[in-house]
Amino acid sequence: MRVYVLLYNPGTENEGIHSLQLGDRNLILMFESEDDANRYAMLLEAQDFHPPSVVPIDAKEIEEFCESSGYTCHLVPEGFVPTNDAERLFLAPPERNVEETDWELENRVPPAAESEFSESELNQLRQQFEKLL
Repeated sequence: MRVYVLLYNPGTENEGIHSLQLGDRNLILMFESEDDANRYAMLLEAQDFHPPSVVPIDAKEIEEFCESSGYTCHLVPEGFVPTNDAERLFLAPPERNVEETDWELENRVPPAAESEFSESELNQLRQQFEKLL
């Protein structure tokens, strides 16, 4: 069965899949309808989240990924109607998102190390270098 998932940076070293955190579980949504997946992606983007790509994939592949990664997957059928607050998250993302994604943490450039020179010493060195030119 073909489903649609939301991927970030597809086909790159930093590829990631969109997931919802429900309690202590990470849930990956598999949309039966491409339109529903696109709508969800637009809602994420409207919340200033990184815009995901809607990618068709075999449901078995996602299920195997979830099994091996400790995630849970959930099929959102076409025409789905939620019956509780948790199920509403299958149609619209939560208002609150994680501050930094896993790939942002991995790619973060460490802050510059403190200089062992004072400002006056740096200015003196700059002047000496300029004289060399």
